[in-house]
Order: sequence, then structure tokens, then C-alpha cells
Amino acid sequence: MNHFITAATFSYPHEITILKHLLVKAGLSFYFENETMATVVPLYSHALGGIKLKVHPNDLSTVKDILEQLNTNTHLKIV
Repeated sequence: MNHFITAATFSYPHEITILKHLLVKAGLSFYFENETMATVVPLYSHALGGIKLKVHPNDLSTVKDILEQLNTNTHLKIV
């Protein structure tokens, strides 16, 4: 996981719930950095730089496509 890169950053845990499901469904390798801390102490999210979606570089284009589809083709927008 040392070679994983940041694909997107979010402020609050509720923003990643549906995205997490879509990434698992696509079979991608990923993790959310700072997710637990932002859940326990929500105001720390900004101090830590947000919740960072970390993905393998080979999966970056697929993740970007998923993020774009989620933002354009649905009523569930990522803020």
C-alpha cells in the first residue's frame, strides 16, 4: 500500500458510503485514509486534510470514471 495514490478527498464519512460500495463492486484495491478518525472526531477531518481515497495507480482511471458517473448520472452527488 506504499505505492497507493490519492484519487479524491472528502470532508465527511457520509460522503464515501455509496462510493465505497461501488469500488468494492468493481473489485478495486483501495482504502480511505483518516476515515476512522473523521468518524470518531468529525472536526478532525479538516485538520487531517480530509478523508483521502487511496487507490493503486493502475486503478486510477477506473476510479475517476466511477467518481464522474456518480457525480453526473445520479441524484446522489458527492459534495
